[in-house]
Amino acid sequence: MSQSTRTTAAERRGARAAAAAPDADGGFTHRQIVTILLGLVTAMFLAALDQTVVSTAIRTIADDLQGYDLQAWATTAFLITSTIATPLYGKLSDIYGRRPFYLFAIGVFILGSLACAFATTMYQLAAFRALQGIGAGGLMSLALAIIGDIVPPRERSKYQGYFMAVFGTSSVLGPVIGGFLAGQGSLLGFDGWRWIFLINVPLGALAFAVVYRVLHLPHQRRDHRIDWPGALALVTFLVPLLIVAEQGRTWGWGSGGAVVCYAIGAVGFLLFVLAERSYGDDALLPLRLFRNRSFAVGGVGSIVMGAGMFGGILLLPQYLQIVQGSSATVAGLQMIPLVAGIMAGAMGSGIAISKTGKYKVFPLVGIAFMVAALLAMSFLVEADTSIWTLVPFMVLLGLGLGFNFQPVILAVQNAVSPREMGVATSSVTFFRQMGGTIGVAVFLSILFTRLPTDIGNAVRTAAGEDPRVAQALQSGQLQTGDLSDTSFIQELPDYLAQPFKVGFSDSIDLVFLIAACVVAIGFFVFLFLPQLALSTKSGIQARQEEAGTPPPDDEAGQVVHAAGTAAPTSVPPPAGRPGDTAG
Repeated sequence: MSQSTRTTAAERRGARAAAAAPDADGGFTHRQIVTILLGLVTAMFLAALDQTVVSTAIRTIADDLQGYDLQAWATTAFLITSTIATPLYGKLSDIYGRRPFYLFAIGVFILGSLACAFATTMYQLAAFRALQGIGAGGLMSLALAIIGDIVPPRERSKYQGYFMAVFGTSSVLGPVIGGFLAGQGSLLGFDGWRWIFLINVPLGALAFAVVYRVLHLPHQRRDHRIDWPGALALVTFLVPLLIVAEQGRTWGWGSGGAVVCYAIGAVGFLLFVLAERSYGDDALLPLRLFRNRSFAVGGVGSIVMGAGMFGGILLLPQYLQIVQGSSATVAGLQMIPLVAGIMAGAMGSGIAISKTGKYKVFPLVGIAFMVAALLAMSFLVEADTSIWTLVPFMVLLGLGLGFNFQPVILAVQNAVSPREMGVATSSVTFFRQMGGTIGVAVFLSILFTRLPTDIGNAVRTAAGEDPRVAQALQSGQLQTGDLSDTSFIQELPDYLAQPFKVGFSDSIDLVFLIAACVVAIGFFVFLFLPQLALSTKSGIQARQEEAGTPPPDDEAGQVVHAAGTAAPTSVPPPAGRPGDTAG
């Protein structure tokens, strides 16, 4: 009976794997692709929902933990670990298969979310967000690599619609859920904002179960060196620079601590380049890829766009809550125009690319939209600006983001060898995240550097115009130095709250202006992006074609051949070779 049970279970696993395997030509049916997409979008929903939930509620969380001016640590820690983990996932999944690492990413994300729910200080929250980021680093990049494996570039945009639908849905639900939960004083014995992380546990368990069941891509493991020296050097390069970017406003940009961080970062960069040269094709980020113009332009452009994109989006919910006085829930709803623009831009560009095969124009138009929106908001955002005045510019900013979301990755995937699909996809995602990490740290640093000055100027101006403000300032009722908890602004009388709102809006205006300048650089970068013909073959089919080996005639041989052609190395194994696994 036990033997029968084991046999039946093995047969069921084999049947699921066979149902997801490509045919002898390396192609997948529409039904197979949709089945695999089901697992991918479930995990992507988890990551996308978490990002929008936290961004809307971070101000409430920071105020509750008495650390509004420390919130950069929670945001930056997540982005640091997810940025560093992304290229590791790409390289390791090329070697050992996508599935085990996708499951690992989901599991770590769940564990990090559970820890975040029980944080008692902003420093604890930052540490747990770092753990969460290790998981998040694989959720998006591996999903994009898997799609590149199974769908031809010319048809990929049609299936990207599923991703955009999930991304858009989570982006709409995230701010509302985050705002609702952050606005609850207590829910089932826990602070309302803690449920922002607790809800990831059941969602993550569902994603893990779905991916475990439906993702059965065949894969042949090959022996490669793992570039651990490169990974360690990357950490040494990034972390000190990001720390000084966040702490530079308090240390002083030329202080001893800052100079030490600059020096360590420079040494880390040099060691990273040396490690990548030493490891060659096995490197975490093979340097020869930069000889490919599409990859080089896509990488540099992604750094620039990531910095401007994250810097611009990060401050909108805070402006709505601190200056406009919106609750976290209302601020989430007020972000819907931005989300609608992202969905429209992503879906529209995907359909157009599928029909025309042209992708270069979309990043350029998208950047023009983003620059126009950020510039407009830098001039229009004031303490008494109506939210309806901002709506068209939020939509325009969303359209620009949507036009840049997938076309750059599509261009890079289409330009590199199919054997490099995983590392190329994760590298572009890594560049975007790296830019976003730097952008968040720098823009928040600029904001908090400017806030005391702008608020002080606004208070002095108000004191000269209103005797009540002058009296409150002289009596000590009005304090402008401590910004660790901004909730007091909503409790002040209007005549005292107004100077704080004016100071916040002035500081945010400056950040929007700088973000617009950063994004504008991306326009000139993407002018050099080549417009290549989009392939009609998936990654698996292209690797099979590169191998140049005709498929076997017999059914058993076809199964083994399909497993070999699905491998990122494109080297078909001989029949019965030990070590072939389903990944």
